[in-house]
Amino acid sequence: MPFKNILDRFRDKHILVIGDIILDHYVWGKVERISPEAPVPVVDVQRESYLLGGAGNVANNVVSLGASVTVSGVAGDDYNEAVLSSLFKEKGISTAGIYRDQRPTTTKTRVMAHSQQVVRFDKESRASIGKSALKHITEYVGDNFNSFDGIIISDYKKGVITPGFIKFLVDKTAGKDKFISADPKVGHFPYYHGISLITPNKKEAQEGSGVIIEDMQSLIKAGRKLLKTLNLKSVLITRGDEGMSLFHENEIHHIPTVAKAVYDVTGAGDTVISAFTLAHVSGATLVESAVIANHAAGIVVGFVGTAATTVDTLLSSLSDLT
Repeated sequence: MPFKNILDRFRDKHILVIGDIILDHYVWGKVERISPEAPVPVVDVQRESYLLGGAGNVANNVVSLGASVTVSGVAGDDYNEAVLSSLFKEKGISTAGIYRDQRPTTTKTRVMAHSQQVVRFDKESRASIGKSALKHITEYVGDNFNSFDGIIISDYKKGVITPGFIKFLVDKTAGKDKFISADPKVGHFPYYHGISLITPNKKEAQEGSGVIIEDMQSLIKAGRKLLKTLNLKSVLITRGDEGMSLFHENEIHHIPTVAKAVYDVTGAGDTVISAFTLAHVSGATLVESAVIANHAAGIVVGFVGTAATTVDTLLSSLSDLT
């Protein structure tokens, strides 16, 4: 199918993003002196900014590509939740699946001076979410399951993603044509048994498979092991400037990078899983979906900080292949 036809279908799709919602808080300033109180720089704050992180950034990538998106997860009953809600509303992202809990809204504050990070401090709870939160999210997904064309799991090990919840999703999709993808974190790989796709980077694939990836032969071994051990339909290993490798059934496809310049890989994994999932539920084959995701990633790494691309920019990047 022509790429334009696939991308045109994005606007008719509705994706559910489930996972750890993070608020990225940036404090921008300059350093001109050292504190007399301790040998640390004094940052003169000039401005502050907030961005969607974690599952929020995945949702932002989906909506930037023209699809509808609902995010589900846990946020606190605090000031940072209000900031999150404002950002979601501004982007047109539905928050119907979010449960407000007593735990703090996961927030990462980065103090930046002269484009360099001086310090980062995190406000969060990494404990598994409570029974009330899990019940709310599970019931929301169950009640609205048929309204979603695909599901993306955004796992940052902040407590939302548990083995029981993944089993619930897998059982719910048994015998149904529902695509579930996940960007797994190390230590959580066994959770994802039976889903449609995982998108680890090379380091994560190495640790998740137990295979040290040193060359193409060991890369193939790791990909095949993940595919078989976790009973997955497909595995997409992202390999930085070496592109990405797609494993499904007995096929392996190596896709070279198309990035012209790499300034920042922050959030590139969110772009990959968003574009791949959206493409596949829009009629693209797994290989076509990987190519589209590769081009989307090649665009966003050309910007500093988390970024998202649009259908028009993506279509322009794909034009040489059409």
